Amino acid sequence: MPYWEIFTPENAFTPADKEQLSEAITSIYVDYVNLPRFYVVVLFKDMPKETMYVGGKANNNFVRIRLDHIARQMETAEVRALMMTVAEEKLAPFIKERGYDWEIHIDETPMDLWRTQGLVPPPPESDMEKLWAKENRPIPYDVAAS
Repeated sequence: MPYWEIFTPENAFTPADKEQLSEAITSIYVDYVNLPRFYVVVLFKDMPKETMYVGGKANNNFVRIRLDHIARQMETAEVRALMMTVAEEKLAPFIKERGYDWEIHIDETPMDLWRTQGLVPPPPESDMEKLWAKENRPIPYDVAAS
């Protein structure tokens, strides 16, 4: 599961902006990694003035993006660099091109520390994961048989 938390100045994004950016983020994982769409979660957090501080000073023009990757790990420096490039390309129209300061980081959590709807997600690229992607929802299965 990719989980994105996007901390923004209050009212930085309209509901339409949030939907468009969420779709752009989801496309990273569907198009590049073949993940089920429902794996991608994006949470927007509007931060009131004087609640984001950078270097000890209030910064009301700052966007902070925190990602957790669980469904896949980025094994090489090349893959990590590609992910950062693609993420920044998707973010640019909403953040960079609007003049916001920003920062982004990615944490990776071991897949065995993740459940969705109480289910152990199927192995990457397995037939069951492909079925989950097709159905766009988790489907119970026999973990021992996978």
